[in-house]
Amino acid sequence: MMHSLPLFHRIAGQPVIVLGEGDAAQAKRRIVERAGGLVTSDEAAPARLAFVALDHPEEIAARLKARGVLVNVVDRPELCDFTVPSLLERGPVLVAVGTGGVSAGLAKALRLRLEALLPHSLGALAEALGAARAAMRSRWSDAGERRRALDAALAEGGPLDPLEADSAGRVDDWLAGGAAGSTGIAEFSLHSADSDDLTLRQARWLGSADAVCHEAGVPEAVLIRARADALRYPLEPGQTPPQLAGRVVVIRRG
Repeated sequence: MMHSLPLFHRIAGQPVIVLGEGDAAQAKRRIVERAGGLVTSDEAAPARLAFVALDHPEEIAARLKARGVLVNVVDRPELCDFTVPSLLERGPVLVAVGTGGVSAGLAKALRLRLEALLPHSLGALAEALGAARAAMRSRWSDAGERRRALDAALAEGGPLDPLEADSAGRVDDWLAGGAAGSTGIAEFSLHSADSDDLTLRQARWLGSADAVCHEAGVPEAVLIRARADALRYPLEPGQTPPQLAGRVVVIRRG
């Protein structure tokens, strides 16, 4: 069972109480302002949320709760009505990692790992999909069909794969039927025999390939990063890969 209900709370233009001084209180003020909230230090303000960063917060927290304000008390999870997750922002896309106040350090470490995985263009993809809502409804009038089409497009290796940096620019082509997630050729040269040196994009290409064309000497440790059922075609150096259906990855020795 979940320890709490994750929610995204809109506070733009709304008062939010922040009580306290020092680094912890300043951090809460910054995050409120970043979300468009209006910071107030007035305990009696007509707010729905409050952050308390005081050495002895019990009485103030109780007073706030008594009038229906949801309270977050710094470093006192047992007094919190809500906790603040570690946030990753990509435009309108927000990824929140929380531990219910158990370990903020762990939440931060996980968020930093995700920072390296999610491209900065993810927000542009979200904006493009939002702008394309009417066009999607026009092409797929049935909600179930529309959902399945979008799921396929956003899947790994799909034409709108969220982890591909240029996905936002392919939304119009996808809607027009000109982009297909299962076709196309991706080619790269190895800079190392160590499969751990593959870039994230190269690893994704291999993981979604229907066929792999490779020059002699490409290590097996690299080739096995492809799907187990992907076809393999050896290539002579400089040779043009054969015409193959599906998603094809070409690996040169470098």
